[in-house]
Amino acid sequence: MNTVAAAFRRFLSREQGVTAIEYGLIAALIGLVIIGGITVLGTNLETKFNSIATSVGSAG
Repeated sequence: MNTVAAAFRRFLSREQGVTAIEYGLIAALIGLVIIGGITVLGTNLETKFNSIATSVGSAG
């Protein structure tokens, strides 16, 4: 366990490791924004399609 912690500390101390972590965090945040946007857009589209289906169903 001690060797794993030492390896992790060495990874964090290197600039490449820090850069990789930063890029990982940025990618995760972008992913969350995309998922949130798709969720909101999907809900709005579902509401719109249900409204259209109700209008078409009551017209017949």
